[in-house]
This record gives sequence, C-alpha cells and structure tokens, in this order.
Amino acid sequence: MALPVYASPLEKLWHYAYLVLCALIFVFLIAPIIIIIPLSFNAEPYFTFTEKMVSFNPDGYSLRWYDKLITFGMLEPDAPRNMAFWLDFWHNATWMQVAKNSVIIGVCATVLSAGLGTVAALGLTRPEMPFRKQITAVLISPMIVPIIISATGMFFFYSGKWVPNVGADGFEWGRLAGTYAGIILAHAALGIPFVIITVTATLSGFDQSLVRAAASLGANPRTAFFRVVMPLIMPGVISGGLFAFVTSFDEVVAVLFIADHTQQTIPRQMWNGIREQISPAILAVATLLVLLSISMLTVLELLRRRSERLRGMSPS
Repeated sequence: MALPVYASPLEKLWHYAYLVLCALIFVFLIAPIIIIIPLSFNAEPYFTFTEKMVSFNPDGYSLRWYDKLITFGMLEPDAPRNMAFWLDFWHNATWMQVAKNSVIIGVCATVLSAGLGTVAALGLTRPEMPFRKQITAVLISPMIVPIIISATGMFFFYSGKWVPNVGADGFEWGRLAGTYAGIILAHAALGIPFVIITVTATLSGFDQSLVRAAASLGANPRTAFFRVVMPLIMPGVISGGLFAFVTSFDEVVAVLFIADHTQQTIPRQMWNGIREQISPAILAVATLLVLLSISMLTVLELLRRRSERLRGMSPS
C-alpha cells in the first residue's frame, strides 16, 4: 500500500521502517529453508558451501545427490537407464519404497481425517450441541499436546499394554502397533484437528437459510446436505485435508514409536540417514519436500479465494 501524498515525515519514516522490519522477519523465517536448496546441488559430500560453489564455478555443482535418491538400494544401480532400470527403481530403490509408504499412509489418513473431521465440525456448529467448547477443546488437543506425549500414549494404547492377555495363546486385544492400520489411525488423529478448524471456519459464514430454502422446495436432509451444504464447504474440507496430508507426510515421532523396521516413511528414512550416515542426499529430499509444500500452499490459497468468491466475500 502506497503512502498518501499528504503523509508527514514521521509517517513516512514509520512506513519504511515497517517494510524493513517485515523484510527482516521474512528473511529470518525463510532463510533456513531456502539455504538447503543450493546445498543439495553440492558436488562434494559436505553440508557446507565449498569454494567452487561460492565462486559459482560449474564444477562445484552437481545432480549426484538427486541421482543418489534414484539408485540407492537398487539391485543394479549402474545399469543403463532403460525400462529394466526403472522397474528396478520402482521395486527396490529405498527412497521409492519409503515415498510409496508415505503417500499411501498420507492418503488413507487424509481420507479418514477429512471424513471424521467434517462430521465433527458439522456437529460442533449446531446451536443445540451441548458442551461445544469442551468437546472442541478435546478434539483439537492433538495440536496442543506435545507430539512425544501423544506418540507415547499411542504406543501403549495400540500395543495393548494397558489390558491383560486374553485367551490361552496369550493374544493381546487391540494390538495395532507395528501395523499400517495403527500408523494410519495415529496420523488421522493428528490430522483431524486441522479439518475441524478449517471446516468450522467455513461453516461459520454459511447461510443456513439455503438449507431451509432447499427443504421448502422438497429436498430431504440428505439431499440438502449433498446438493447445497457440501459444495459450499468443500473448499474448507479440501484445505483441512491438505493440512492433514502434510501433517501425516511430515510426521516422524509417531512413526518411530508405532511402526516397525519395515514400515519406513520419508521422514523416518531421513532420520535414519542423519543418525547412520550423513549424506547430502537428505538435502535433496528436503528440497523436494519444500517444493511439495509450496505446491500445497498454492493450492490452499487458490481454495481460499474460491471459497471467498462462493460466499460473496470478494468482488470477483
């Protein structure tokens, strides 16, 4: 926003100081993220800028670590890049396997979070709902409680440690630890609060007279919901689902507690790589995740603008 021509010298000084302050805050927040992008192209196996990189010598930059993501764990990493190579990559490459696990777990957890979170938000926005504030506080508590506490509780609950053995064979009831179902349920529990918040915010501006108008035209509650309510709140549902997916895709603490050694995800593989062998390939993965996050934020912004247009809150 430009300053008016009649602004006083003090107002102009504050305006420019405010812009400088905002720029410094932006650099403080974004610099640790941006710095990993050029480091991922380092030709040397270091986490620092080399002399060749600082002098912009082309020999100091390389795609070797992105190639490492493809070949790590393959049976024949040096084979020609033909169909057999890419089949080997799809079935055996370590980063490909953990990426598939992350996507499958993230999508399943997102669907579960979006469904349960939307139902919860619909109930919490009803005026006749008793104890709405207390229930809302409980449902969004996974966002507030430290993840290490949630992960510890999930481990004991999913492993069945809190109930005695039943049956002659010593079977433990409720054993979900070490299974994909347990990981999906844990990630869904962490993602549901985001869906509740976004859908509740969308429903707060929803015109309930539209539902009454649909009922007056003969629509039953189910038809009114799917034909009137759902299309209008869909941007909020998708936004919450994207937040839930990012939460699941980025979660490592719950996976460390619940998953076994065969159920690796991208964050857990990065954690293992940092502990066992320091490789700039981790920076290449981080760069790809940053690009994924930017894409998600772009989609969220587009959905926000679409939601405002549908509710008549923007001029176009």
